[in-house]
Amino acid sequence: MKYFINFLLCAFLLAACTDGFTVFPVDEEGQENLADDLDVVRLSSKNIKNYTLPSKPVTRTRLPYMTGWSYKIGVGDVLSIDVYDHPELTMPAGPDRPASQNGFRVQADGKFFYPHIGEIEAAGRSIEQVRSDLSQKLRQIIPEPQVVARVAEFKSQSVLVGGEVDNPNKQTLDTVPLTLFQAVNAAGGATDNADLSRITVKRNGRTYHVDLNGFLRANYAQNNPILRAGDVVHVPELRTEQAYILGEVDDPSVVDLAKEPINLTQALASQGGLKEVRADARGVFVFRSVGQRTTVFQLETSSPEGWLLGTDFSLIPDDVVYVTRSPLTRWNDTITGLLPTVVAARNLGDLAD
Repeated sequence: MKYFINFLLCAFLLAACTDGFTVFPVDEEGQENLADDLDVVRLSSKNIKNYTLPSKPVTRTRLPYMTGWSYKIGVGDVLSIDVYDHPELTMPAGPDRPASQNGFRVQADGKFFYPHIGEIEAAGRSIEQVRSDLSQKLRQIIPEPQVVARVAEFKSQSVLVGGEVDNPNKQTLDTVPLTLFQAVNAAGGATDNADLSRITVKRNGRTYHVDLNGFLRANYAQNNPILRAGDVVHVPELRTEQAYILGEVDDPSVVDLAKEPINLTQALASQGGLKEVRADARGVFVFRSVGQRTTVFQLETSSPEGWLLGTDFSLIPDDVVYVTRSPLTRWNDTITGLLPTVVAARNLGDLAD
């Protein structure tokens, strides 16, 4: 990127260093020498609102939304079962052994063996369903059995969280629902380079895009979904979205547009502003290409009104902002001379990326 900026600086300086005074006509007569695929817009209070972009919009996810959560027992889970007043049917944990080691582990066939009863179906059922089943079968042995059942160790279900988080990990699901936001936080939180608007959740062979900012900023509940067993969450890196600030500014460089829109005044101020002696306050240009056409916007900043107008002009990725040097040639000659350099520099930037 450093070499790219240096190339742009040298090219623009060569294109702009001539004698004469700058004239800024924006009527048809003044533009007669410009290329057919070039549009020129002089920014004013009448048209500036046309170039104001809102904050990045949020989108609702198409990931199926669950309003509740009920944990279903799976293979590998360990169950703890107590029968009041019948210690012979309860497997005590002991002072040095947790219940997870002495409990009943769900085997590969989805069942576990319970004394005096035999095999009990567990996989795919809730703990309450298992407790009720045990109570019914224990009635054949003891009257009115009081059974307490719980999952002593959760082993069967998990989700994976990776990408731009501080601690990519595997998270076990339990009886408490795990939302996307909680899962990202449990993975150490998003990094500074994370793009929360483009998170993907892979479920049952399908990939869903989830804009978590829709939950954080717009309170879209469905954009903070409850995760299911087997979900794979990926937090992507921010895509490169930059504009280039060049010419007679204190610190020619790039500005990052990936997180939030930046207006023209912000961008120039972030690079130290215009050079008071060398810069031509009438010659702040923004080169913007859309398809095969290029639009050149011109903002005059010789008065506070111009800087105020600049706060309503939003930059978009690949804009090239150039502040001309005073004095210069006629305005049309300036634009025509700079345009090929802008195109060549942008192409070089694409190759560098």
